[in-house]
Amino acid sequence: MAELMTLSVRPRALKGKGTSRRLLAKNLVPGIYYDQKGQNIPVQVEILPLTKLHNKLGSSRVFHLEMELDGKPASLPSLIWDMQYDPMKSTPIHVDFYGVDLDRQIKVDVRVVVEGKAKGLILGGQLEIFRETIEVICKPLDVPEKIVIDVTELEIGVNLHISEVQFPAGVRAVFEDNFAVVGVVAKEAEEEVVKGAEAATPAAKA
Repeated sequence: MAELMTLSVRPRALKGKGTSRRLLAKNLVPGIYYDQKGQNIPVQVEILPLTKLHNKLGSSRVFHLEMELDGKPASLPSLIWDMQYDPMKSTPIHVDFYGVDLDRQIKVDVRVVVEGKAKGLILGGQLEIFRETIEVICKPLDVPEKIVIDVTELEIGVNLHISEVQFPAGVRAVFEDNFAVVGVVAKEAEEEVVKGAEAATPAAKA
């Protein structure tokens, strides 16, 4: 097992918009650490290491959150549960961390990546990815970086459903309906959908 990445945070005593603005001006991002017992701890973290870690791990991979807890240094297995961004600068303005138990299963969304060239593309079809992510359940250290789907054998009019997707050991999908994840459609059908959408859109007034 690869060594987990770490991120250091510090407790944050004060709350409120004014405090958040002052932290952001110092390149510090306000946040909250939530544990499984319902404890919420306000924290602050440097923006650069936070951004680097999120770019590397996303919101589904575990890392060690290092902070002082009850007066003692602690290293807490955690996820970045949510990150809010400034709409103008695209920089983080708030982050939520969630502590996990490495021995208990969690539900997370994992991104879908396709590989191979579908047979249907050679015949003029178009590959459609219906789900960008798949919700899976597994132990935190078993969460895959991505779900790779080989589309080589897909022909025109054929979809690959969630029940047919292969997952790593210890990982399974969470679903009730056997939905399509990827498929190959005829370009004519795709064009009809586009034309229908355009026809349904009211023309702009001159």
